[in-house]
Amino acid sequence: MNELDVVGVRVEMPSNQPIVLLREVGGDRYLPIWIGPGEATAIAFAQQGMTPARPLTHDLFKDVLEAVGQELTAVRITDLREGVFYAELVFASGVEVSARPSDAIALALRTGTPIYGSEGVLDDAGIAIPDEQEDEVEKFREFLDQISPEDFGTSSQ
Repeated sequence: MNELDVVGVRVEMPSNQPIVLLREVGGDRYLPIWIGPGEATAIAFAQQGMTPARPLTHDLFKDVLEAVGQELTAVRITDLREGVFYAELVFASGVEVSARPSDAIALALRTGTPIYGSEGVLDDAGIAIPDEQEDEVEKFREFLDQISPEDFGTSSQ
């Protein structure tokens, strides 16, 4: 498993489909995962440190984990089958729970939990971006700094 950082979310045009972009720590591969608008908003909220007036689902899940004394120790993106990514939530107790990567990432950002991607997933779906193309990634980061969760067309209530 290779550790991944969340670069951010954006809307892919012309399909208007949100993606989350992960970057391999200590490597040159990026992993784009297409996600739903609700999850994109949840990830963007967490990255921007925004706290909604009422807890979103991922905030609630974090609060429940704290209330029952469970610690999330890792999020693993484990597989890619027929264009669908799979992930696992790994708890300190040793319990592992299957999850959608978008939900797992949103929860990991709220709990400070590291995210890992399997070598197979990175081999299959990772995109190597050499240092000389880092300018494009920097432009993407600048775009992320200017976008807000409201740009995804969802409301949080």
